Amino acid sequence: MVHLCSLSAPSFLFLLVPAASWCRWFLPARQVRACPDPMEEMQKMAERLSLWGKCGEGTSGAPALAGPCLAGNRLSLDVYPDGCWHFLRLLKQQREEVVQVEFLRLSSNDCLIDTTLDSLPHLEHLKSLVLKGGHVRDKFGSCQRGSLTSLPQDFGNLKCLTHLDLSFNRLSTLPSCIVHLPSLRVLLVSHNSLVALPEDFGCLSKLTFFSAMKNQLTDLPQSIGELSMLHSLDLSENFLELLPEEIGNLQNCEELVLSGNCLSSIPDSLGNLKSLRELHLHTNFLVTVPASLASLPNLSRLDLQNNCLRAVPAEIQALPFVDLHGNPLGETEPSLQADESSARGLRRLSCRSGKNRSFLVTSEGCEVVLPYGIHFCFPPGAASDTLRISFRILEPDPQWVKLRHHDVLLSRVLELRPHGIKFQQEVQIWIPFVPPQILHQNEVVVRTFSGQSWSDLRTRVEQKRGSMMAHCSVLHFSWFLVVSRLVQDECKVPAEGTLLFSSVDPNIKVIFPPGVTKEPRSVKMQVLQVPAKEMDEITASAGCRASPLLCLSQDSLVDFLNPVTIQLPLPHGVTGLNLDQLRLRLLHGDPEGQTWDDITSKVVLKFTHIYVMFEVTHFSWYWLWYTTKTYIEGIAKKVYERLRLYQVNFIALQRKKDPEQVLLQCVPKHKVDTVLQRLQNRYQGPEPSDMVEMFEGEQFFAAFERGISIDMDRPDYVDGRLSFIFYSHLKNMKEVYVTSPVDRKGQAVKGQVSFYRGAVPQNIPEDASRRRKGADSLWLATLPIKLPQLKSRCNENPGPLCGFSFPPLNLGNAETGYLTQANLLSIARRVGSDWQTIGLNLGLTFQQIERIGHNNRDDLDKQILGMLFSWAQQNSEDPDCVSKLIAAMKESGRQDIADEVETIIDLGRQKYSESIRRVGLEPESSREDSAIATM
Repeated sequence: MVHLCSLSAPSFLFLLVPAASWCRWFLPARQVRACPDPMEEMQKMAERLSLWGKCGEGTSGAPALAGPCLAGNRLSLDVYPDGCWHFLRLLKQQREEVVQVEFLRLSSNDCLIDTTLDSLPHLEHLKSLVLKGGHVRDKFGSCQRGSLTSLPQDFGNLKCLTHLDLSFNRLSTLPSCIVHLPSLRVLLVSHNSLVALPEDFGCLSKLTFFSAMKNQLTDLPQSIGELSMLHSLDLSENFLELLPEEIGNLQNCEELVLSGNCLSSIPDSLGNLKSLRELHLHTNFLVTVPASLASLPNLSRLDLQNNCLRAVPAEIQALPFVDLHGNPLGETEPSLQADESSARGLRRLSCRSGKNRSFLVTSEGCEVVLPYGIHFCFPPGAASDTLRISFRILEPDPQWVKLRHHDVLLSRVLELRPHGIKFQQEVQIWIPFVPPQILHQNEVVVRTFSGQSWSDLRTRVEQKRGSMMAHCSVLHFSWFLVVSRLVQDECKVPAEGTLLFSSVDPNIKVIFPPGVTKEPRSVKMQVLQVPAKEMDEITASAGCRASPLLCLSQDSLVDFLNPVTIQLPLPHGVTGLNLDQLRLRLLHGDPEGQTWDDITSKVVLKFTHIYVMFEVTHFSWYWLWYTTKTYIEGIAKKVYERLRLYQVNFIALQRKKDPEQVLLQCVPKHKVDTVLQRLQNRYQGPEPSDMVEMFEGEQFFAAFERGISIDMDRPDYVDGRLSFIFYSHLKNMKEVYVTSPVDRKGQAVKGQVSFYRGAVPQNIPEDASRRRKGADSLWLATLPIKLPQLKSRCNENPGPLCGFSFPPLNLGNAETGYLTQANLLSIARRVGSDWQTIGLNLGLTFQQIERIGHNNRDDLDKQILGMLFSWAQQNSEDPDCVSKLIAAMKESGRQDIADEVETIIDLGRQKYSESIRRVGLEPESSREDSAIATM
């Protein structure tokens, strides 16, 4: 937790950081218990704080954040945009104090990091040094690596250094100076480009923790067996093909992570690791594992998922903690006599659990299944070398997911890395999607993003295992999603001319005469049907009729050399026998639907019994109307806007077993009854709201009012409101926990949730957007929420733990974030009757669960608290315990709690940086500070 206190002088601030937090950041887990009391340490640090004067210019020329200062012997500058500049300034002005610093954090995304490196060897008392990248993200949320490629040779002079973090950089070799650091205990070089470790790596005899995940290591030096004090070794997501026998000499190793490599076997010497508690080997190419692993006395987790194991020693298979999912157990070797059987014999990988966010593809090919049923097929030869593919499944963000007119989003966004990778053969992708409502005039396509623009891929719709799948073939990887668009007919127009028909309405055609163009050009046609019933509802006049809306486009900016003839059907109910030509209007629309112009007097209309034909030399949108109205452009604009709107209702339901859990959803009107029927067994609440209208991709907010608020911080909780984006075919649903400041022991709380409009999509007409702005137009609906009166379950025993007494907790590490005792208490309130399943998935024994249940058999709250805090105490020194908690919740079917924990962790990582910037916005801050804080 970080505390920021403003001083009376407007240009300064104090940075107070509890010592326990610093210990968690910089020291191995076993040393944390020795940290002093946080409150006492804060008081001591406040007395030692040095205050600096006004800041000068930063490296970018902009004013820098005011107030970085020494907190005792600690200096954290990675949260400042110009942290290296601040360090160099402090070193110059207060050198005597700075050279005494023992804990230093800098961002390697800083443009002055190379200059700063030369000064660091002068800090001879330095114990912990963090030079991480990843502090900058691109617009898609991906961490950007830092610029470090090496370290100065005299880094080896840092004799006191025990902790070094170089993660998220561009190191291709481990700097040789590192092996000369005699006191080094913790080394992190994850997310770099290391291809090998030095042969003398074993010289780091005091090393207890080493992480080199997500690099390009292909083998390990034999000297790694000399790291006799090593407790945790993480080499996941590399390209390791063999392990040296010497790895079995790591007698103190408790956790060994080798997931996501290219191992086909592991040495028998792993059976010598008597201290080993966890062995992770998922997503490799293992065909066998030694039976000696079953005899390891302390082993409590063995992960062998997604390998090539067809047979496993009986001793291994009998272990209660082994995970063998995704292996072809019991299957025979596939026959390679025919192409079909070869395809069936591809290696299969399953990443459904969400634990693995990457997988390896070799020249032999493979089949991969991701969460939500996304499926890949890499044919043999698609990748010439072994390639690591990473993926993310993202919520659509209107800032960069740009939908065209009448497009409907049918899936989430799938990101595949590395971007732009070229395959030797086409990779098949199947993405599940929600079937669109209107099929005859719409088609389903996979849309891909190049980083600059979106384009549509040739797509086939298939049904697999009851799900609709969009199937496409690609030679590159980037971002993919599934949309429904108006059916698009296209043709290549040669100089000799041609004819283009609409597949939606064959009565619509475009005739290209000979000589219409010199060079061939591509022409596209889309047709939007306008039902007569909807036209009557919108215009409130039975005298208005309209033909289908015709959208024409071409890939050339040059007009046609000769007129092109367009044929449109007369509006519904109008024929050549009853046609009044004075009532017929031909409208021309711009490509954004912003304006409609009556061009009836500018063209020659030719009539048949059921058609109208006219000639044009350039393409746009054309719409034929039959009406008594003199001015039709405004009505057409209103009708077109309405065709893009969806009628929706809002629902707010509370879970019957836990009224504090509230489900909020925006549902299209025709789906409301179906949704309520599906939820009625578990939820209860008021009737849905009145009908309102929304655009595809429109933002809206939910705000809890009248004594009710959300019970936790969330990234989508902005200014007291929960943010949503409406997509007609997606769920538009969120479940949250609410609380109230009102004392509920004496009375229930009758509150409400109100829904308000937010930002509209960018391609909405200006006047439609304008009508959604202003105080009178933001409110959409309000629904009641009632929190019942609390019943005492603790025999009036005060205190949140109801008699439980546990020492303070701070679970996790700097990589994953932290969970506090208060967070666990909040989680405990959500668990309910699932506590036993969750406890078993967390690794508690059945006997422990039984004992907790028996000791607290009359109180569910105490059973839940006993289970959670027993696990927490057992795993307080495990740096990966937070991710294990999330995985256990998912395995127990409690995705809601898993999402809450992930949100707490994400928010905690962001708050420190954000709090620094917020201080600059306070009224007493100087202009210079405020300008920087808003950057």
